[in-house]
Amino acid sequence: MDAVKGFKTLAGLALLMVAVQVFNSALGYSLNIFGLIPRTLQGLPGIALSPFLHGSFGHLAANLVPFLLLGALVMTEGLKRFVSVSLTIILLGGALVWLFGFRGIHVGASGWVFGLWAYILARAWFLRSWGSLLAASVVMFLYSGLIFGFIPRAGVSFEGHIAGAFAGFVAAKSLFSRSRAMSNAPR
Repeated sequence: MDAVKGFKTLAGLALLMVAVQVFNSALGYSLNIFGLIPRTLQGLPGIALSPFLHGSFGHLAANLVPFLLLGALVMTEGLKRFVSVSLTIILLGGALVWLFGFRGIHVGASGWVFGLWAYILARAWFLRSWGSLLAASVVMFLYSGLIFGFIPRAGVSFEGHIAGAFAGFVAAKSLFSRSRAMSNAPR
C-alpha cells in the first residue's frame, strides 16, 4: 500500500508541474518571476518554487520524463526516503544556486532531476549492493548524457545542474553514512 501512495505522490507532482505549465503559458509565462533569482530577496521563494516552473512545454517535457523515471527509482526506497532526498536536493541545490548562480531567473526541475540522478549513482557507491548497482547501471545507460548538462551554455542553468547533483550526492552520503554508522554501532 505504501508503494501505491508513493507512486501516486510522484504522479501528483508531475501533474502539478503540468498544471502549473498550462496556467503559466496561458499567462504568458508571467509566473516565472517567482523563479529563483540569485542573491535577491525576491528570488528566495524561487528556491522552492522554481522546480515547478518551466520556460516552455518542451522544457517541461525534457524534465518530466527523467523526473518520473528517476523519481520512481528513488521511490522504491519508500515515500519518506523520496521526500527526504527531494527536499535536500531542492533546498540545498536551490540555496547553492541562489548564492552562486548567474544573474537572471532560474526555472525548471532539471536541478531536481540531476539530484535524483546523482543520488542513485552515489547510493550504489555507499550501499554496494547488487540492487543499487543495477539501478545505477540502468541510470548510467539511460542518462549518461546528463554529464553534458554541466557544460555552460546560454539559457541553461548549468549551475542548477551542478548544485542539484551535488545535493543529491550529499543526500546519499548523509542517509547512508548515518545508516552504516547505526548498523556498526555496538549492541
